[in-house]
Amino acid sequence: MPPMLHTLFRLATDAGNGPSMQAQVPARWALAVGAVQSVLMLGARWVVAQAFFLSGLTKVRDWDSTLALFQDEYAVPLLDPHVAAVLGTGGELLLPALLLLGLGGRFAAAGLFVLNGVAVLSLSEVAPAALAQHQLWGALLLGIWFWGPGRLSLDALWPRRLTRSA
Repeated sequence: MPPMLHTLFRLATDAGNGPSMQAQVPARWALAVGAVQSVLMLGARWVVAQAFFLSGLTKVRDWDSTLALFQDEYAVPLLDPHVAAVLGTGGELLLPALLLLGLGGRFAAAGLFVLNGVAVLSLSEVAPAALAQHQLWGALLLGIWFWGPGRLSLDALWPRRLTRSA
């Protein structure tokens, strides 16, 4: 197998578990892959943040309906419906903003992952299309949690600012 094809194959099949690929991939390829990864992570953060933030805005716009939903439809375990409505709506407004900015990106992704799970589990019936949407959001959030929000985030800029001022 030609060296370039061999390197492409290794790059495509790398699980990302260790530094083995860094030594075998030319620096310009690693830079290009890192740039693409950063853009994709920003896109993933945007998709999830938009969905949850818009849901939070809908709940705020009609608070009486939101309270009725939490009392009658959503069976959030261990929480009073009013408390669950405030916490859920607050999470749907604050966490997506943090996620989109990439400020505390892993924390925001973990919080939204839990919120997503509670949303699915608290409904008695979930339509297959809605379940698929929640699964997509969950997968994107897991990716952000495991690999971080990417270079195009405030989390990536934060350490640089600290080291410059020291």
